[in-house]
Amino acid sequence: MGNNNATNISQREAYKLMLKDYPDVLNIDQMCEILSVSTKTGYKIIKSGSICCLKVGRAYRIPKAHLFSYLCIGMQTASAEA
Repeated sequence: MGNNNATNISQREAYKLMLKDYPDVLNIDQMCEILSVSTKTGYKIIKSGSICCLKVGRAYRIPKAHLFSYLCIGMQTASAEA
C-alpha cells in the first residue's frame, strides 16, 4: 500500500526529488549517465529529436525538464501499447 504514494508523485515533486545531484542543464555525458546509455546512443537520441536540447557552439545542453519529458513520453507510449 505504501507504494501507491510513489506512483502518484507530480512532475514538480519528481523534479525536486529525482536527479537533485545534477544541474538544471545537463551536458551529453550527464544525460548518458542518467539514462545508462553510451555517448554514441546519447547522440543518436538527441539527433533523432527525441529529447529537446540546445546547441551551444559544438556542445549540446539538455535542460533537466526536457529529460523528464522524454522519460514521461516513453512511459506513456509503453502503457498505451500494453
